[in-house]
Amino acid sequence: MPGAPGAMHGPGMPNEKAVSMRILVTGAAGHLGGKLVRHLAQTGHEVAGIDLVSRPGPQPVHRADLCRLDADLRRHFEGQDTVVHLAADRSPDAGWETVLPHNIDAVLNLFETARGAGVARVVFASSNWVLGGYRFRSGRLDADTPPDPVNPYGMSKLMGERIGAHYAANHGMTVVCTRIGWTQWTHDNLPGPHMAMGTWGQEMWLSDRDFLDGMTAAATAPVQGFAVVNLMSDNPGMRWSLDGTRHVLRFSPRDGAPARRTLRVRLTEAGARFTRRTLPDLLGRLSGRDW
Repeated sequence: MPGAPGAMHGPGMPNEKAVSMRILVTGAAGHLGGKLVRHLAQTGHEVAGIDLVSRPGPQPVHRADLCRLDADLRRHFEGQDTVVHLAADRSPDAGWETVLPHNIDAVLNLFETARGAGVARVVFASSNWVLGGYRFRSGRLDADTPPDPVNPYGMSKLMGERIGAHYAANHGMTVVCTRIGWTQWTHDNLPGPHMAMGTWGQEMWLSDRDFLDGMTAAATAPVQGFAVVNLMSDNPGMRWSLDGTRHVLRFSPRDGAPARRTLRVRLTEAGARFTRRTLPDLLGRLSGRDW
C-alpha cells in the first residue's frame, strides 16, 4: 500500500520468513478491522473475524458479542494462535455508559476466553489517549512514561493494558499492546493541517501501510511476555518514541510527514493550551489544593 503523497519514506526493518498463523480479529467489520483482515489474509495467514454484525466474503465476519461471556463466544477462539483485539467504542468523546461494557467488560471477557481456549498471544489495540495529558508538556513519550489519560476512553485503554499485563504475568500469555496513533476515517488518511488537535494530532499520524505492517508485526513477531509499544508513522519532530517498537516488534515504520503549523493551526493550538493547561493551572494556584 503506498504511503501518503509528499510524505517521507525510510527503510523498513528486514523481514523474516513469514510463518502462517491462525489469527482472530475482533471488530473485523469495522474500518480498521476490515483492512487488517484483508492484509493478514494476503500475507498468508488464516484469518477469522468477529464483530457485532456478520459479513459474508472471502474472510467472513461472524457475529459475536464480547460483552457476554459464554460458550458461543469461546468457539470463535478455539484453535487460534493469536487474537488481535480492535473492537471497542472508538470515540474519544465516549461516556462511561458505553466505555464500561464495550471497552472494559469486553476486554475482561476477551482475555478470559482467550486463556480458556489456549490462545498464546493477544494483541490489544491501545491508544495514544493513554498519554493524552502530555499534549501541552515536553519530553519523549514511551512505554515507561507514567500514564495520564484525560477521558473515559483513554482510561479504558489503560485498563486494557493492565488487564493484559495481569494475564501475561499470571497465565503465561504473550500480550502486545499497541498505542495506536491517528488513522483517519476521512481525507484518505492523508496527513495535514486539517487534522484536529494541531501539532499534537499531526505528529501522531499513522499511515495505512504502517498500521497494517505494525499490527502484523505485533501479531507475528517473536515476542514473549508483556510489551507496550507506540504505533505511529515516523513523523519528524514527534515526541512519540519508536525505539521500543523497533526493538520489540522488529518493525520500523516506512512513512512519515512533518507537522504543518499554519496560522490557523498555531492560533487554535494557542487557544487550546490556554483553556486546557494555563487557565486550570492558574485557577488551581488561586484556589489551593483543598478546594
